[in-house]
Amino acid sequence: QDIFGYKTHGCRKALCIAGYVLSCGALLLLFYWKPEWDVWANCIRCSLEEADTFLLRTTDEFQIYSRKTVTWISVPALTESKSDYPAAAEEDSIFSKAIMKPSLQVKSIQVQKIRYVWNIYAKQFQKIGALEDHYTCSAIHAKFGSGLTCNEQTVRRVICGPNTIDVPVIPIWKLLIKEVLNPFYVFQLFSVCLWFAEDYMEYATAIIIMSLFSIFLTVYDLRQQSVKLHRLVESHNNIVVTVCSNKEGSQELESQHLVPGDTMILQEGKTLLPCDAILISGQCTVNESTLTGESIPVTKTRLPQADNFMPWRMHCAEDYKKHILFCGTEVIQAKANDRGIVKAVVLRTGFNTAKGDLVRSILYPKPMNFKLYRDALRFLMCLIAFAAIGMIYAVCVFALNGEEAGEVVKKALDVITIAVPPALPAALTTGIIYTQRRLKKKGIFCISPQRINMCGQLNLICFDKTGTLTEDGLDLWGLLPSERNCFQDIHIFSGDHSLPWGPVFRAMAVCHSLIAYEGKIQGDPLDVKMFEATNWVIDDSSGHQMEGQEVTHATVVRPGPKASGAPVEGITILHQFPFSSALQRMSVIAQEIGGEQEVFTKGAPEMVSMLCRAETVPSNFESKLLFYTTQGFRVIGLACKPLQTGKQSAWLTREEVESELTFLGLLILANRLKRETKPVLEELSAAHIRSVMVTGDNMQTAVTIAKSAGMISPADRVILVEANKIPGSFSASITWKPLEENKPEDHGNMEDDSQTERRISLASGSGQYHFAMSGKSYQVVTQHFRHLLPKLLLNGTVFARLSPGQKSSLVEEFQKLDYFVGMCGDGANDCG
Repeated sequence: QDIFGYKTHGCRKALCIAGYVLSCGALLLLFYWKPEWDVWANCIRCSLEEADTFLLRTTDEFQIYSRKTVTWISVPALTESKSDYPAAAEEDSIFSKAIMKPSLQVKSIQVQKIRYVWNIYAKQFQKIGALEDHYTCSAIHAKFGSGLTCNEQTVRRVICGPNTIDVPVIPIWKLLIKEVLNPFYVFQLFSVCLWFAEDYMEYATAIIIMSLFSIFLTVYDLRQQSVKLHRLVESHNNIVVTVCSNKEGSQELESQHLVPGDTMILQEGKTLLPCDAILISGQCTVNESTLTGESIPVTKTRLPQADNFMPWRMHCAEDYKKHILFCGTEVIQAKANDRGIVKAVVLRTGFNTAKGDLVRSILYPKPMNFKLYRDALRFLMCLIAFAAIGMIYAVCVFALNGEEAGEVVKKALDVITIAVPPALPAALTTGIIYTQRRLKKKGIFCISPQRINMCGQLNLICFDKTGTLTEDGLDLWGLLPSERNCFQDIHIFSGDHSLPWGPVFRAMAVCHSLIAYEGKIQGDPLDVKMFEATNWVIDDSSGHQMEGQEVTHATVVRPGPKASGAPVEGITILHQFPFSSALQRMSVIAQEIGGEQEVFTKGAPEMVSMLCRAETVPSNFESKLLFYTTQGFRVIGLACKPLQTGKQSAWLTREEVESELTFLGLLILANRLKRETKPVLEELSAAHIRSVMVTGDNMQTAVTIAKSAGMISPADRVILVEANKIPGSFSASITWKPLEENKPEDHGNMEDDSQTERRISLASGSGQYHFAMSGKSYQVVTQHFRHLLPKLLLNGTVFARLSPGQKSSLVEEFQKLDYFVGMCGDGANDCG
């Protein structure tokens, strides 16, 4: 948002008050509708530093203005404290840069529930209630590992405010006034008064009844939403937590007193998180279903203690969320480190948290489609123009006929009420509420009813593949093991044949993020299927595992009652590197009881093979992968390596662990279409609504599923678009080929764009064709071949190996091409 500073002017304010009185409140009502006019009339422009009133303007097409007044926060803790503030840990913090001396006050404004404070040195407002982004991994461990001092905590509490997501229930009278002061209802009131003056009793009464019914329905609906939202968030505002205080040990306090930088101690057992926090020691398993809708437990690992100058979020790249415990989620298992405690540093509080963001998105939804708004405004302007012409005509006719002045005015104003129908808002409101209830009966809920009108305009739907177009569960079909850089005979999974003991078996037993919770194995469905095939069990009763002289909490897997003879008592999973959409893999460090440590990795076959030593990858790897993916199977690559003794597993980086691996083979899973997929896609096609697949899976698997589902007809041609950056250069190359063939048809680079476009049209041939593109190629095209993107998107049907961020970017690019886009997915990675 753009921000403009203003200072209240005494004379201007006095004139405006006189205007309110003389206009009988009409000027005040106008200023209520247009807050920018209110500020321009009452204040004079000045610098942000001097301002006491601010005008904020959104940077989108709507350019909506809002008015904010400065609030001064006194920091009494400084005067009471014996030690000077700021402390050494606070010198580079926004808290020390916001306190004005000698008044010991902080200048702040609140925008959409988020508090901003004035940075004296940077001369700008900065968000408060979150740990600054500039801290490095080592700085977070060093500065906040043992907690804040009592003085630091007190100052931060005063400046940040309470750690609560407080959504008060809006009183009915407030909702009523807000609804009645809507410009349409004010116009209706004017129209009804005019009709009563002209003795249009029946029609005026009907409009009053209809409007009152519409207002009642809207107010009732808004009140219900307000109550539901209040009940939804209030439970997380008063949780008792244990906090470390620097030099004063740990203490229990209510979660509303938490501030960014506090260090929490997480207890074993279930814990509801009252804030966003960075895990700095131990490991947690979290249920994030309240935020993502997915009930699969998620593993969180501690923030690495990397000694470099990069901010922690940049160092962790897209994996940073694997170290964050989010507000509103539930820790279902906490595993302590060598010191026996699990610690997390408070990252964000209140409405700054992930849950707070979710609540704010409901309280302050994005404005509806600008084109619809613009067209509605044009329609209204046309009506007003016709009304003005009719009004002038009526005045002339009645004046020439010698009518009284009062009658002429009434007839002229009557023309406006006919041209602009006063029943329109009531009819629209009633229609939306009726539609919402019809959707509710079908089990479809809408948090922004105004968007219902948009649904009829959808002309493109993006579908996720796994769990959306295909069945939720995957069936384990086969295993293609590899030894001495050659694929061996395929092992088909059935009830009669058990998997022989070896590195592949160990990989399937330990390379997962499953947990035993309430007597059941819980986790990703793929991991569950893979682990169940080994007939091993997770032993959650094993508390601790000795590793050298240190005691660590770890997961142990052991042979189950149905398992075939294994030469080991069990395997301990010492450390996990959870699955990352960006890296397309996960790894674990495991140790046979009484044996050596090993690394096991599983993930996208193309990615896993790149991490393996070339001599261990079979020469026919690509052809075998193609063979199974063209049949629609989902394929996972497996790899391992022994770990050097003497290195502590907990302190190894992911780069060290996932290198120089030995390729073990391919795990093949059946990925069947849902029964309803084909009929739904056929119905969309008949309605001329385009279907596109956006998935994180393998390209060939995605294309095969697209053909099976009917997105791509058997006679249609699929052209694979591959774009790559040229090493050691700022330019890039683009290649495309029919997917069935292995040789590229053509090649172009940035220097010859016209030839590239000609070659695209040649590649497409004369018949119907579809472009298919990977996430990596999509990224390169958006950066280097921006002018080709619209042409590729207009005929692009399959987009594979896309990260969650790329999925939302793709939807936005489609919207830029004037598509009304819907996204259909089953997980949090499909939400954008």
